[in-house]
Amino acid sequence: MKYILVTGGVISGIGKGIIASSIGTILKSCGLRVTAIKIDPYINIDAGTFSPYEHGEVFVLNDGGEVDLDLGNYERFLDINLYKDNNITTGKIYQHVINKERHGDYLGKTVQVVPHITDAVQEWVMTQAKVPVDDDREEPQICVIELGGTIGDIEGMPFIEAFRQFQFKAKRENFCNIHVSLVPQPNATGEQKTKPTQNSVRALRGLGLSPDLIVCRSAKPIEMAVKEKISMFCHVEPEQVIFIHDVSSTYRVPILLEQQGIIKYFKERLNLPIADQPSDLLLRWKKMADRYERLLKVCSIALVGKYTKLSDCYASVFKALEHSALAINHKLDLMYIDSTELEPSTEAENSVKYHQAWHKLCKADGILVPGGFGIRGTEGKIQAISWARTKKKPFLGVCLGMQLAVVEFARNCLNWKDANSTEFDPDTKNPVVIDMPEHNPGDMGGTMRLGRRRTVFKTQNSVLRKLYGDAMFVEERHRHRYEVNPELTQCFEEKGLKFVGHDTEGNRMEMIELEDHPYFVGVQFHPEFSSRPMKPSPPYLGLLLAATGTLNAYLQRGCKLSPRRNDSYSDLSDDSSLEKDCHTSGRS
Repeated sequence: MKYILVTGGVISGIGKGIIASSIGTILKSCGLRVTAIKIDPYINIDAGTFSPYEHGEVFVLNDGGEVDLDLGNYERFLDINLYKDNNITTGKIYQHVINKERHGDYLGKTVQVVPHITDAVQEWVMTQAKVPVDDDREEPQICVIELGGTIGDIEGMPFIEAFRQFQFKAKRENFCNIHVSLVPQPNATGEQKTKPTQNSVRALRGLGLSPDLIVCRSAKPIEMAVKEKISMFCHVEPEQVIFIHDVSSTYRVPILLEQQGIIKYFKERLNLPIADQPSDLLLRWKKMADRYERLLKVCSIALVGKYTKLSDCYASVFKALEHSALAINHKLDLMYIDSTELEPSTEAENSVKYHQAWHKLCKADGILVPGGFGIRGTEGKIQAISWARTKKKPFLGVCLGMQLAVVEFARNCLNWKDANSTEFDPDTKNPVVIDMPEHNPGDMGGTMRLGRRRTVFKTQNSVLRKLYGDAMFVEERHRHRYEVNPELTQCFEEKGLKFVGHDTEGNRMEMIELEDHPYFVGVQFHPEFSSRPMKPSPPYLGLLLAATGTLNAYLQRGCKLSPRRNDSYSDLSDDSSLEKDCHTSGRS
């Protein structure tokens, strides 16, 4: 097993996750089996109870793990399925050690950070690195480990010490450290400054780790003189200094790394049995990145949510939309709309915000209402759903978005004016959305209906079923504590809102479709977590197709994108068609 540790300096949020994912992608393109581990130094057991404004979205894995959004980057870039133990937190490590202490495993000894916490970290990494993450179920050969936070943070010290020891346990030829740092360029002088990187590397060395590669992040391409200066003052060869500037899309990052000779470096440094050139996989990435930058046609989607101030709150939703837009040769114009600004109360308080929000909604080609928790902004989401339903705008509701679509239909089509979810109104006379008692024991963390579950199609005549390749069932990831009231579904179906998918027992409603509408779809699961750059999620692909007016043609062709001759999309589908991939990957 070869281990690659990615650390970060100067500031957090510098892009360690994308760098780690890109390195994994490059090594996978060389024919190696790659896995990934993310270490978060916070004391929370997992990311499930975070506000999205704290750490961005909560990413959900197949096994129900609620983890950091960087694991979503790993899965999308590497096309693998990780597990909750691939996300290590301080809380998990301390809980593990304390449980062993209570069990008597350390009887007679004083339990300390060194060696007990540091040993637990090393054992966890070595064990989890061996767990297969590919469909072939073979043990990985490379483990990319990202250490969250910034070098020098007090909460990260036990992990730094663990890897200081681990580099000797694993042996030099099996362990490599990559340090990601910032090279700022103040507007006052316009000069790229290396001092923050020098200080960061000095701090890392003082803790016992020496970087093998220094990846410098910057707004603009870095000059050769800056590279030589970093090489001299950080005690590394010039070829060990890699530059990654801000680019138009993250798809370009693996290409930039490969162009700077990273494959040759890893081959020699870790004694890898690979060729100097990557396989066709990286070539497909390059074609995809090139095509992304050449797109001319635009499709606008309005994302109506409550966490719109930080784009990372809906990272997977954005990526799923982007994957689908790319598949149909369109550039995505995603408009974030704060759902509270669509509510009548906002008009009275700030009419400018109110009218601007509605202007965005009205000009969008499609509308998406994602998942979420809490009552704030729900009435605005219902207003947006009502607009999509009555004006025949393509609409996709995910999790809470589907539940609110049912609430809106009940109020405006069944005339149940007080219809609501018991999450927002426990005393409503028409509880069209109810809680699931077995998933609401009182604790908040890890008690929802989580992870990959099977959804069975009830009917042949379903748009979603066709988009999923006419499968009998699909398997997607869930994260919810409330569901549509199964006792009331017949009332909805008589008026044209069809529940086209349910769980294997037939008790839980998983998918809705509205008759006589171009595309009005809701899903209880989160299909965005399974979307991949070259395997877009079918519900999201359907939304983009409907928004561009091409859904019917796509369905009539048997769900074939049918690229025209000389169309840039054909480059992507030479060896295995995207149509097949997006229907079958991990779903049926």
